[in-house]
Amino acid sequence: MTDLANQRRLAAEVMDIGVNRVWMDPEAFKDIATALTREDIRKLISEEKIGKRNIRGVSRGRARKVDETRAYGHRKGHGSRSGAKGARNPKKEQWMKKIRALRSQLKEMKENKTIEVSTYRKLYRKAKGGEYRSRAHLIAHVEQLKAREA
Repeated sequence: MTDLANQRRLAAEVMDIGVNRVWMDPEAFKDIATALTREDIRKLISEEKIGKRNIRGVSRGRARKVDETRAYGHRKGHGSRSGAKGARNPKKEQWMKKIRALRSQLKEMKENKTIEVSTYRKLYRKAKGGEYRSRAHLIAHVEQLKAREA
């Protein structure tokens, strides 16, 4: 069996791929052995006696499966955690999420005429001061205010 290293190297250069990705047809062994120039190699490529192997990548299948199980809460226990509690769910992000919800709720109430503009301003400042835990807490407070007024 003749050494086809030179032909393999030429084919790799012609196809602009790595040497290990060059595929040679075992039946066309003699034709490949006689190929000495780049032109000969190009001819063999067009005849499909020399070709490219596919790139072997790393499968994401297992990663997808793990992500899927994490989505409904599995594999999230203490042993799987690295970083402090605040690193996994930063205080600032918690605040941003809460204040945006409260402000959108206040805006909605003002537009629906559930609350007056003056009340809106007071509640807005209280929300900024951190008085309300959630939207539900804010709504409950507004209902109490309305009950007092009535």
